[in-house]
Amino acid sequence: MSLIQTLPTGPLDIVGDIHGEFDALLQLMAHLGYDSEGRHPDGRTLVFVGDFCDRGPNSPAVLELAQKLVQSGRAVAVLGNHEINLLREDAKDGSGWFFEARVERDHEKFAPFQRPTLEQRQEIVAFLSKLPIALERQDLRVVHAAWQEAQIEAVRRLPEGSVRDEYDRWEQVAQQQARESALQERMEQELEKWAHGLENSQRQPPFLHAHAEFEANKQMLNPLKVLTSGVEQGGAAPFFSGGKWRFAERMPWWDAYTDSTPVVVGHYWRRVHKIDRGAVGKGDVDLFEHTHPFAWHGQRGNVFCVDFSAGGRWLERKSGVTVGHDFKLAALRWPERVLQFDDGHVQGTTGFGAEEVAQKVL
Repeated sequence: MSLIQTLPTGPLDIVGDIHGEFDALLQLMAHLGYDSEGRHPDGRTLVFVGDFCDRGPNSPAVLELAQKLVQSGRAVAVLGNHEINLLREDAKDGSGWFFEARVERDHEKFAPFQRPTLEQRQEIVAFLSKLPIALERQDLRVVHAAWQEAQIEAVRRLPEGSVRDEYDRWEQVAQQQARESALQERMEQELEKWAHGLENSQRQPPFLHAHAEFEANKQMLNPLKVLTSGVEQGGAAPFFSGGKWRFAERMPWWDAYTDSTPVVVGHYWRRVHKIDRGAVGKGDVDLFEHTHPFAWHGQRGNVFCVDFSAGGRWLERKSGVTVGHDFKLAALRWPERVLQFDDGHVQGTTGFGAEEVAQKVL
């Protein structure tokens, strides 16, 4: 079986990035009409867009439930970039629930968080290793970050279970190219001149041109990376995101998407209310700054991001404000094109199929 698989028939409920918010997931499922076993009276199916884990208080419970639902045939799911980090043992900001090396560093921001037993860790890895990268049927496509035809076709040729090996292979190719072109040497020289490292949010480095070139090359060379974390190109200024200074910017790939088949993604931290993205470590360009929060977007108005920033709820807990006011978990109901939020709010979407860029925020 390929890493690009078929969506089930019938009506779907496409759930955005959960990021360890187990209670929010249970509430959302209840509002959608599912029981604890994932059964729906109308025969609907849950679809998860990835990023089950990290940052939130109970990633193990989220993954345990997702595994039960997927393996019972009552849900389907794709991998997000956070699951790929886990599979590759690449410990990043917010992954202290799984990686011992991150526990202490993540404690101040994200604790308390549940940690899995050794047996649970093994089950999580086995489950995630079998998930596809994208799902499709005639009327809909689902992928975590970007639907790019060349990368989709490259990944379509890969067998189920090959994500880690293939991802690592492309990473090694990028590193080899950097060494052979002297790019690696230029990067090392840049860091020699900047003694504060790239994980110190209080010390902004100058724009590091070799790092920008490397980040963009590494991103676009790897089809698995493009599909799960987006399209990037060298930026104009450094920005702090994901716990480190970055130099290549995410691009709104949907503005060049001309296919007629709609695409649903997560990944991009959309918001219902204005939020301080910098406070949750998102210093990159907000790709939805000028897009209405409930609008379809892209050149043909047929792409929809269903990630409403549930991964930022740790900040609400830390700040002592109402949890879920600004950072929400949502599902897009298909074919109805209606949003269901975990707090019970139901909201129609707008601009589907529009020929112009989606509505602007007033």
